[in-house]
Parts: sequence; structure tokens; C-alpha cells
Amino acid sequence: MTKYFDGSMVELEAKVAAQLSDYRFQHVLRVRDYACQLAKQYGVDMQKAEVAALVHDYAKERSDAEFLAVIQSRHLDPDLVNWGNYIWHGVVGAEMIQAELGIDDPEILAAVRQHTTGAGADMSLLSQVIFMADYLEIGRTFPGVETARAVTAQSLAAGVKYQIVHTVLHLVEKETPIYPKSITTYNYWLPRA
Repeated sequence: MTKYFDGSMVELEAKVAAQLSDYRFQHVLRVRDYACQLAKQYGVDMQKAEVAALVHDYAKERSDAEFLAVIQSRHLDPDLVNWGNYIWHGVVGAEMIQAELGIDDPEILAAVRQHTTGAGADMSLLSQVIFMADYLEIGRTFPGVETARAVTAQSLAAGVKYQIVHTVLHLVEKETPIYPKSITTYNYWLPRA
């Protein structure tokens, strides 16, 4: 039995696996492993980190129609309809996790909401751990990942700054719209770390 889910970790893994392709579920397991490593290093509740990591992509493979229905029924920010899965699976996915899995720990739900966009001052250590574990899990091979891992091993905050700077730079280079919370995250973390 976990403190954050009404069941065992094995049962939670099974519920998450049932919602995802094997490819996505393997990513989730690697994020869980990296999150536990970072949680141990930075003094974050290991069970909370494990649960948050296991559920962070719970809604990743849902249809647009499902996300749009939740945005409407839960009266979420109307601007969300202008975005897509990249934003929805975290921000809207947290609502699905709460409704379907009964996970209602505010810090875990915030970590899920923030795992793709980050956040400013209200980004807990748990949110930082999940943000970085998703970015750094051992299946990631993007240019600079080894540097990002080394930076994060030295300082979690420096890792968050590294990720948001490089993510925003990547989106600008692609001339892709940037979700406002990502800009807020960038502006908050840039002078820190």
C-alpha cells in the first residue's frame, strides 16, 4: 500500500501500463528510475517521486477529444484549447489522474502539471525532480544530454535552468509557439542557479 495511491506500486504500474503503448510505458519506467535517483540525492520523498514519475505520462496517448472534454467539464483555462498534447498530457492529464486513479496529493498533481512546462516560484523540489527525470532518463540521446545530466548532478536548480533555456531555444529555432508558462519558467529560472 502506498501513501499516495490506494493500492500497491505494482497495481499502479499495471494501471499506467494499461493506458500506454509499451514504448511509452518503458519511458515511464526509466523516468521513475531517474526520479528516484534524483529524489534520493536531493532529499525528496522517494515514494512521492516514484508515484509522480509513474503517472507523469498517464494521459499521453489520449485523444484530443478526451482532453477537450476535460478542459470543458473541469472549467480549466480556456486558452488550453489552443494547444495540444504536449501541454495537455500534463496540465489536463493531472485532472484525469485525480479522477481515474484517485491520486489527490497536491504536490504530485502539480509535478505532473509542470513536467513539460516547468513553473516559476511554485515549482517544488518534487516538480523539479520530475521535470529533470523526464528530460534526462537514460533513453534520451539528444545533443547536450550528458552535459545536462552532469549539471543536474551538481545542482537540481542548475539542471532546471539548463533544461528550460535549451527547450525555449529549441522552440525558437523551430519557430514554434511557446506556451506562456514556459516563458514564465524561463524568466524565473534564468537568473537563478
